[in-house]
Amino acid sequence: MDRMKARLKTAGGRAEYGKRKGVVEPVFGIIKEVLNFRRFLLRGLKKAKGEWTLVCMAYNVKRMHIIRTS
Repeated sequence: MDRMKARLKTAGGRAEYGKRKGVVEPVFGIIKEVLNFRRFLLRGLKKAKGEWTLVCMAYNVKRMHIIRTS
């Protein structure tokens, strides 16, 4: 904790830590709202990982399509 406090006292440390605010959150929001993925349908860690991989692939294909057509 002391190292983190010291890091946050510097301008560079605050800037680096501030990047965490907007990097990942929009992706989960898009997956929940646009792709309507709210819960896993399959049981078991292996099956849930496969389902999550499929959702992530769908998200990436959708992004690639939008980038390609614009």
